[in-house]
Amino acid sequence: MAKLVHLILTLLARLPLPLLQGLGSLLGRLTYVLSPRFATRLKDNLETSKICLDYRLFRALVKQSAGETGKGALELAIAWCRSPADIAGMVRRCEGWEHVEAAIAQGHGIVFVTPHLGSYDIAGRYISHRLPFPLTAMYRPPKLSWLEPVMNSGRARGKGRTAPATGAGVRILMKALKSGEATIILPDQVPGGGEGVWAPFFGRPAYTMTLVPRLSQVAGVETLLFFGERLPRGKGFVVHIEPMAEAFVGAREEDAARLNAAVENLIRRLPSQYLWSYNRYKRPAGVAAPEIQG
Repeated sequence: MAKLVHLILTLLARLPLPLLQGLGSLLGRLTYVLSPRFATRLKDNLETSKICLDYRLFRALVKQSAGETGKGALELAIAWCRSPADIAGMVRRCEGWEHVEAAIAQGHGIVFVTPHLGSYDIAGRYISHRLPFPLTAMYRPPKLSWLEPVMNSGRARGKGRTAPATGAGVRILMKALKSGEATIILPDQVPGGGEGVWAPFFGRPAYTMTLVPRLSQVAGVETLLFFGERLPRGKGFVVHIEPMAEAFVGAREEDAARLNAAVENLIRRLPSQYLWSYNRYKRPAGVAAPEIQG
């Protein structure tokens, strides 16, 4: 199965970007129609956010989001199969690279933080291509075990490295940061039991990782937010990089709330390209339900 999937991804990666994204948009919209679970979660999460309160605009945003989700799924073929140089050539501009240069000049390790927004895999590959040292991405093993080697082989190319979301993986990240290298973490990925705290995300309790604040407070480490904006009509991508607006303070609940607030701020800029179909509010096994305030 893994070989078949890799072959399909390789063939898809050869398609021109406008055609690939067009197919992805069709795939996303079909999934919305054919999968009640996908459609319900997308609509419920987007409604919870209160980003769009006008009913007609909300319906249009739901459909657009479904299409953008499909584009993101097929763009994995590019991120995992095309050469780093080809991927970098699709990025039309990068805003905020001066923050990366400043951290490198000081010899600091860098924690790159990106939510499920836009084409985060392509943006990550672009950053990896430009860095003078390895970039280690933390990942949670997929439910389909045969997909893991396909995913890892796609990401661990060039200067890319991977680390599982386990204790051993955290030690890999710590070693990389202390060596002045960089890591990538998706902060809106639901952590395992004992690895997070409940914090508000668009006004609703979401189990939120504590790893990003922990790594950010290691001496000599800079934390930078980023996301890859998908330009319309297959014109490429824009990578946005910026520092956190507020520093973490060392209090788990408060830091988790600050992290979620930073993620919300990015999503509000580009709501149609967020992965609203992700089950962000699920309760991991063994984790007590959040306390109801009020």
